[in-house]
Amino acid sequence: MSSKHRALSAPQIIPSLVAASCVTMSAQGSVVAQEAQKLPEIVVVSPSPVAKAKKTVKTSKQKSNPQTPAAKSNATPAPVPAPSGPELDSASTADAGLLVVPESSFVPLSIATSREIEAKQGNTLTDTLATKPGISGSTFAPGANRPVIRGLANARVRIQENGISSQDVSTLSEDHAFPIDPYAADHAEVIRGPATLRYGSQAIGGVVSVENNRIPTYLPIHGFDARIRGGYSSVDDGRDGAFSANAGAGNFVVHADAFKRQADDYDTPQGRQSNSFVDTDGVSIGGSIIGSDGFAGVSFTQFNSLYGIPGEDARIDMQQEKFNSKGEWRIEANGIEAVRYWFGASAYQHNEVSPDGEIGSRFLNDEQEGRVEIQHQPVETSLGALSGAVGIQISNRETTGLSLESGENLLEPSTTRHVAGFIFEELQLTPLLRMQAAGRIEKAKVDGTGVEDPFGTPAIVSREVDFTPVSASLGSLYEFPLGIVGRLTASYVERAPEAQELFSKGAHEATGTFEIGDANLGLEAASTIEAGFKRAQGAFRFDTSVYYTRFNDFIFKQATPGVMCDDTLASCGTGTELQHVTFQQRDATFYGVELAAQYDVSRVWDGVWGIDAQYDFVNAKFSNGENVPRIPPHRLGGGLYYKDAEWFFRVGVLHAFDQDRLGLGETPTDGYTLLSAELSYTQKMLETSGIGTAYTIGIKGENLADDEVRNHSSFLKDEVLQPGASVRVFGDLKLN
Repeated sequence: MSSKHRALSAPQIIPSLVAASCVTMSAQGSVVAQEAQKLPEIVVVSPSPVAKAKKTVKTSKQKSNPQTPAAKSNATPAPVPAPSGPELDSASTADAGLLVVPESSFVPLSIATSREIEAKQGNTLTDTLATKPGISGSTFAPGANRPVIRGLANARVRIQENGISSQDVSTLSEDHAFPIDPYAADHAEVIRGPATLRYGSQAIGGVVSVENNRIPTYLPIHGFDARIRGGYSSVDDGRDGAFSANAGAGNFVVHADAFKRQADDYDTPQGRQSNSFVDTDGVSIGGSIIGSDGFAGVSFTQFNSLYGIPGEDARIDMQQEKFNSKGEWRIEANGIEAVRYWFGASAYQHNEVSPDGEIGSRFLNDEQEGRVEIQHQPVETSLGALSGAVGIQISNRETTGLSLESGENLLEPSTTRHVAGFIFEELQLTPLLRMQAAGRIEKAKVDGTGVEDPFGTPAIVSREVDFTPVSASLGSLYEFPLGIVGRLTASYVERAPEAQELFSKGAHEATGTFEIGDANLGLEAASTIEAGFKRAQGAFRFDTSVYYTRFNDFIFKQATPGVMCDDTLASCGTGTELQHVTFQQRDATFYGVELAAQYDVSRVWDGVWGIDAQYDFVNAKFSNGENVPRIPPHRLGGGLYYKDAEWFFRVGVLHAFDQDRLGLGETPTDGYTLLSAELSYTQKMLETSGIGTAYTIGIKGENLADDEVRNHSSFLKDEVLQPGASVRVFGDLKLN
């Protein structure tokens, strides 16, 4: 480990957790997989991807597991089946370029395959997701780029790994990174709508769900499999690489992976962007016991990152140590089909460091989260078959934002506790029509020290505030002819304010702001109606959604025009260094459209060529007619592609229109056009031992026209340009 990283002590989070982690048995966290109508087989041994001679050990009354779980779904709300082993002919190779549309999901999903992630230039997973309809990024720094979903960000977007939240402080401010590297993702899903009720009201805007095998869910068929990935990008002299391996014998399997990425300051059309470097590394180990009726496993992950803040002199030095566990037990008796659990605990810290090495601020976060679900056996009713699950979720979080210069902390030590119960039920009314209902009720307690009245005399108070968010949803799914599936959902979701929204009261040097919370904030509520159509199979595939959301008491940060502060609360109004920012509530309305489509035009050579298109927009206004700030612009794009079993080629454009629907204090943002091109080659081989080998090599160019790109969602968009023209070469080698 580099000397610049200061590791946290593992004993901070491990003692007493191992015993608690082996209580029951769980499954894979993929939301698509969670919606399987029937429990698939437990995968005891991964299928051979080349010979395909041996399959898996099956439980009774089960059908085979889909080979690409991210691309197929049978839509019940609760099941979370174990995935199959890694496929050499999966979406990362032969399916390269396919628009992945889950067939029967009640919710809109965007899926990034492993291959998309490794081909993309970028130091965060958001860089891969940000060109998909309805998704953009905060782009505060190359090392800190949080997802923005339908114009919503921070405390309304949950980021999780294998079903457990990322457990960091990235929701507090845009300059804070989330500690999940792109190489940690076998694939990633972005979930919107009612499915987010599984994870908490804090996911009111959406969930970014990263899935991997750090807690092993299969035994390699030959006792061992491995993967090596790496790449180089020209715009920032970026170098990255990773390996992962699984080894098993009997019913026990172990996993290990590690990654390293370094990038210098990136180039823009106007020259080098100073202080935009990234230096990140991490390692993870895990193990599971796997049987024919379930499995249980644990993992330990360490993540370190040092990155600069463009437009500022500060850099952030981050570390996290995290313990995760999950398991599943297929009971299939006494009315219970399966019991699953997820558990995670972590110790996180980062320092905000000045150029002379002085630490200006330090953020600490210790967090634990657990979730247990019981899936009941299907019940035949007079209306149809009823299936579903009930569960509980408990979390505890202790967060501190220390100022080591002024002595007035941005966030005094605060504790947030959530206890929730939820239920998902699905009713098969006819062979073509299904209905789904979900409900969640939780108790949230937040205690801390903050400002009683941010707009009056700044009296400091310490208090504990209680909230009881209640949420519900109802949806229908109908299968039309020609493979077209229509969906209609309605939901009402309440969200409790987070600690920083209630109790912030200090300087944040990295963002140049002095932030003041409001201890009197109330629940935020969102009422949404959404309709969509999709087609997952055939030459013409598409997925489209139209949504309308009405927020009551929408919580947002508002800069106070003309008011500046220095390092202390008393200086606000007379200071000159930091922008005065307060948390406020106001009713707001969001509505928008998301469309992705792909058409295989005809066969040519040994493959097929086709065209694709996408469009998205979101409009957001407060009840007084003002625009909500930092809303992404309309975007329209398309491309031309060719693919066969070995080659993939695509050239495309994505145009972002001018954004002149401005919030208070904002400036217009010019549109831009991103021109991209990609060429890759994949080869699969079967060695005499029966072990399959596959490799992919490729090259991808982005922003090839070297257009000036400013992201309207970024707080730094007037000062900082996004990267210019870049070419990335990448490779991937698998053994299975």
